[in-house]
Amino acid sequence: MRITAAVVEERCAPFVLQEVELGEPRPDEVLVKVAASGICHTDLICRDAWLPVPFPAVFGHEGAGVVEAVGDAVTDVVPGDRVAMSFHSCGGCRNCRTGRPSYCHGFFEHNFASVRPADGSSALSRDGALVHGHFFGQSSFATHAIANARNVVRLDPSMPLHVAAPLGCGIQTGAGAVLNTFAVPAGSSLAVFGAGAVGLAAVMAAAIVCCDTIVAVDLRPERLELALELGATHTVDGAAEDAVEAIRGITGAGVDFSLEATGSPQVLRQAVDSLAPLGVCGVIGAPAFGSEVSLDVNTILAAGRTVRGVVEGDSVPQVFLPELVRLWEQGRFPVDRLMAFYDFDRIDDAIADAEQAKVVKPVLRMAD
Repeated sequence: MRITAAVVEERCAPFVLQEVELGEPRPDEVLVKVAASGICHTDLICRDAWLPVPFPAVFGHEGAGVVEAVGDAVTDVVPGDRVAMSFHSCGGCRNCRTGRPSYCHGFFEHNFASVRPADGSSALSRDGALVHGHFFGQSSFATHAIANARNVVRLDPSMPLHVAAPLGCGIQTGAGAVLNTFAVPAGSSLAVFGAGAVGLAAVMAAAIVCCDTIVAVDLRPERLELALELGATHTVDGAAEDAVEAIRGITGAGVDFSLEATGSPQVLRQAVDSLAPLGVCGVIGAPAFGSEVSLDVNTILAAGRTVRGVVEGDSVPQVFLPELVRLWEQGRFPVDRLMAFYDFDRIDDAIADAEQAKVVKPVLRMAD
């Protein structure tokens, strides 16, 4: 079938809406008419080849829409179902089998290689030539997407698709870091470095579990103000003061948990140094491949601190996304306050606004 997709021809090239061909779903695949797709920082750094992705490619990995067709082996969704799309995983490795699909042994092949892992094919083509699709198992910067049975999540009919779409990656990563990875207990302290969509989702999650101290660190006063409105108890302007000293001034010994959501190695060092003894730092922000960080070994060793990566909030999307939906419906997770909506043909405006920090979470609307 002919669809419209935002194609990136080469590294750092623009997103150009073009007609391309989309093949039929295979037995384990799902054809989704995309209603909306969040724009994530990962889409933009892959456009710029910070990670080794192939071109030409269609990105987009926070899609939501309506199922139009399913392969013969798909049993969890049927045509007409409203679904969100999330990351893909193999389902067969040890981590997938034990409920840790975000640490799938084949995570790169299933999400960044932008082809079907089994045979290197793509459902997308243009004039008979392959266009790389299947980015995070979906490539949802398009009017239709081929997803996999493993990365679609059925939604209740009452959930707006344009609000559900961004839950599939950045939002679940920030919230999941607090609720799943750290399983933060009530009364704990948390510092979040970077008050973008991921960081603010973490702030909201920390408020849900009744953290006593929630510190948001950012360079933009308007983001810090929003963090306070969403549950932060304190803010630190990283451009005006030393974040580590400020956090220690607030907490005394440091925080129990910290999250680094900027991708800056220098900020990661601050996130580690702000920890109390036995504190845990979660690394979420993604810099370019090969980036390194310098840490004082003794600050880790002597105080029993932990530094660990966090992928997709340690989420099983079919379990966790419905939990986030329920929290949103209850008014406890007002994630829609982060969102700004753009028609699909305004993708350039949406990306420019995101890169200039005019909006927190841009969301493309492909259909009503």
